[in-house]
This record gives sequence, C-alpha cells and structure tokens, in this order.
Amino acid sequence: MSVTFDLVGTDGAARVGVLHTPHGDVPTPAFLPVATQGSVKTVAPQELREAGVPMVLGNTYHLFLRPGVERVRSLGGLSAFMGWNGPVMTDSGGFQAYSLGSRVRVREEGLQFQSPVDGSVHLLTPEGSIAYQEALGSDVAMVLDQCLAYTQDQEVIRSAMERTHRWAQRSRAAHSDARQALFGIVQGGVFPDLRETSAALVTSLGFAGYAIGGLSVGEPKAMTYATVAATASLLPQEQPRHLLGVGSPEDLVECVARGVDLFDCALPTRVARHGALFTSQGRVNVTSAAFKTRQGPVEEGCDCFACRHFSAAYLNHLLRASELLGLRLATIHNLRFVARTMEQMREAILKGAFSAFAEDFLRRYRPAHEEERVEQRRKRLAIRARVT
Repeated sequence: MSVTFDLVGTDGAARVGVLHTPHGDVPTPAFLPVATQGSVKTVAPQELREAGVPMVLGNTYHLFLRPGVERVRSLGGLSAFMGWNGPVMTDSGGFQAYSLGSRVRVREEGLQFQSPVDGSVHLLTPEGSIAYQEALGSDVAMVLDQCLAYTQDQEVIRSAMERTHRWAQRSRAAHSDARQALFGIVQGGVFPDLRETSAALVTSLGFAGYAIGGLSVGEPKAMTYATVAATASLLPQEQPRHLLGVGSPEDLVECVARGVDLFDCALPTRVARHGALFTSQGRVNVTSAAFKTRQGPVEEGCDCFACRHFSAAYLNHLLRASELLGLRLATIHNLRFVARTMEQMREAILKGAFSAFAEDFLRRYRPAHEEERVEQRRKRLAIRARVT
C-alpha cells in the first residue's frame, strides 16, 4: 500500500482530510508528538493511543547514531521496533544543522556532524538521509534541507534555499520505496518572494506532500502566521501540507486556519516535564504554590487519564519531588489536550463553524509571553550546542 491523501472538507482555508498510510489512517488536521530516539519521552505507545495521538515523528539523525538504522530495519522498522505499530513520519536530520549551530558544517555534499555519542564525524547527504529513512520504514519521509535563523541576511537565506532545492532534487532521485511518501520542504525564511520561488520549484518536482520549513526559529508569531498563510496558498490543494516544528496550542489553531494539515513539535511534551500544563485558559504552572492543596483536577472536564484519576495537588507533589510518575501524567495531559483540540477543529471545519471555534479558543487561551518564549528557545539551543 502506498500513502495517499483524501481532502474531505474545507471551511475557508481550514481543511479536513485523511492521510492513508500502510500503518493506518491519520485524520487531519493532526499533531505528531516527537519520538526523537524511537520514544515519546516518559509515555508508552498504549498511552499515546489512549490520548488520541494518530502519528509520531522520529528523528533520522539521532536514530542513525543510536541504535543504528540497520538494527531498526532488521527488527521490522521503526513502528514495530518502538511497539507503536502505527503511522510514523521521520524528519531528515536537516534541523540539526540549525539547532547544533557551530557543531555542524554545511557543505554542498551534505551536513557534516560530530557525533555527541562517541565523537565520530559523519556526513549526512541527501541520498544518505533518504536511505536511512527507507531503512527505518517510516510512512512519510522528508528531504534533507538547510534551516537558518530568521535574522539571517536575505542573500544568506536565498543561498540556503537554493541549496535546499538542489538537495530536494537529489533526494527525489534517490527515493525508491513506493510504500513511503516523500515530502518536499519549502524554505525561504520570512521573505515572500523567496517563499514563492521555493514553492514553485519544490512543487514542480512532484512530491507526495509538502512541508513548510524554516519557521518557529525565533521570529515573532505574526511573522510566522503571515508566512504560513502565504506559503500554504502556493501549495497543491489535493496534497497534504506539514508545518515543521510548530506545536503551541494557539499556533496550531492559527495555522490550521491558514491551511495546514499536519504539525510536529517537542514543545507539548517538553514543557509538560517542567510542570507547564495546557488548559483552555492557557498554560498553568502546576508546580506553583496555588496547586499545592487543589483537590480537583488540573482542569475540570478534561478527559485525560491524569485529570480523571488524580488531583492537581498530587501532580504538584510529584513534579516538585521529581517523581517519574509526575512527568508521565503531565505529558499525558498535554498530549490529550492537543489531540482533543485537533479533534474539535476537525469537527468545527466539517460543520462550517471553524471561524467561531477559533475565535472562541483564541479569546480564552492565554499564550506564553512572546519575549519569554524567544528567550527560552535561545537558552535551549545554547544548552544543546554545549552538550553536543
């Protein structure tokens, strides 16, 4: 079976569809939690299913380093290896060129990395990335691309975009697994003319779907939304659209409104492990003193396992005591919140009521402060670069 996409309905630019894969169907719009090394941190596959997660994303670069793609292939592919047995997407490894900064050397041949595991040096080429993703057996693979910070000069971003185009052509030529969909990636920073050029070139290559890359790299949200809207409008109506690296609830709603079908991001699970839980009113810090004696759940009416069985006071205790159960329950809560939001958006689109849903959601939901968000991202990238 090959991967196909059916567009079921629209409401304005918002879309409902179904991505059919060899490992099952994915109703869209959908959010994919990140299973960097074959695991969504702290939770088991059954808990993902119970939370309503339809698909996960694995990282090709990290899986190549450990445990090795041939080992995964010999054990039935990534979906079977991790006991998920559901749809899987893999990224190409290109984002590591951005997140690891000076630890990576960009060459025309590909990306040269130094392994954080043993210090060995590896060259990740477009052809190699495709071969690794085929070995992993993912349902959807990504071409190798070059991502840059939005603050870079336009000509620098143009050069990276053109390299991404050359790598896309090489990736397309190297791809041979008919059961696996290969997505092209549109780059171009926040420059409308570059995005238009990139979309025209990448869509001309005839990929099974298209990803919007190079966003959520520190730019203001208004800039993200404008770029997403402009780029999505340039992509084929009948094929799936994926937005790389975006996962805060308000961004999911805003970008579904602009025509995106699929998302992936580590944010919902990462912030959960630090006690930041999503609610209909926005993020709350469940480790704060306000939750020490709260007998009810983190959010009344939430149908996640944590809210159905445990008090906010208990989660406060677990997280403050660094108990592993606290990390697990907080992660389950955030994953269910996001999955439920996607379900609600699908229902609203099919009813022709998406605008009302989005307006109500965004009126109630209080996002993280923008300056704080950018600073937290800068610190994470700096820590990651030092560690690796």
